[in-house]
This record gives sequence, C-alpha cells and structure tokens, in this order.
Amino acid sequence: MSDSSLLLYPDPRLRLVAAPVEHFDDGLEGAVRDLEAVMRAVSALGLTLPHIGRLQRVVTLRMEPGDPITVYVNPEIVWASPEIGPQTEGSVSMPGIMDVVERAAEVRVRYRDLSGDVREEEAEGFRAACLQHEIDQLDGIFWIDRLSRLRRDRAIKRFAKLRRVEG
Repeated sequence: MSDSSLLLYPDPRLRLVAAPVEHFDDGLEGAVRDLEAVMRAVSALGLTLPHIGRLQRVVTLRMEPGDPITVYVNPEIVWASPEIGPQTEGSVSMPGIMDVVERAAEVRVRYRDLSGDVREEEAEGFRAACLQHEIDQLDGIFWIDRLSRLRRDRAIKRFAKLRRVEG
C-alpha cells in the first residue's frame, strides 16, 4: 500500500458507515499492515480503514512519529465528559485544510485489539479529540461536518483552490 491508496475528499466512500470486524484473523492483520503503511507514508496521526477504501471499523493512532501505533478494532465511545474543548483538526484526506472543532474534553473508548480481546482506554485533550475524529470517520462523519455551515463552506472552497493550484 502507498499514499496513492488514500481516498481524498470529496470521495463519497468517506461518507459511508464502516461495518464491524467479525473475524480476527490473518486478513485483519494484513489490512492493518496496509493501513499502517499508508499512515506512515502520509505522516498521519490517525487513520481508519475507510480512509483507504475498506469499510471496516479499524482505527490506527499514534501521537508522535516515533511512538508505537495503537490499533482499535470496533472502537466505541462509552463515556464522554460534558466538558468540551477546542482542538485544531484536519485530515490527510483533505490535506492543507485545518480548523477548530469542539469535542468532548475526555472520553472512554472500548475496543478490541488484534487478538479480539476487549480493551478500554481513557483519553483527554488532543488524544481524546483524535479518537473522536477517527470514530466519527468510521460512522461516515467527515471532520468538516462538525463545523458550522459557513466554516465548512470556506474549508471546501480553500481545498478546491489548493487542488487547482497543485493540479
């Protein structure tokens, strides 16, 4: 897999809901290896299988380039704090565009690891925002959907302009 496997906005597949993983086997491990390869190629903090056109509920996340990659299979937010906070977000599927998104300041996520074992993680701040962002993607919610209509329209116009300049 290479960065050319990455779907770019406005690819309609970025709006599809991913199916739960049912088989924890070599096929899943291969898909995760492909996802990790693309993640490294595009220097992403987080990436989902839907970002590379595979509609399964898998997220990979690493907060720093040298950190190990955490794999979340079938992640779900089981608790979110009532406190919200602003985080600057963007997407490798919409490179060059960033904006501030309000999200829960803390979350608890339940997921399975590659062996199928159930795990839970509590996160706060930027890591919590990253988990919410990627789980949204699994639900077919692209990050700009969390912006006001005006800010979303501006982001789309800026991205279109960037694409014309690059193309």
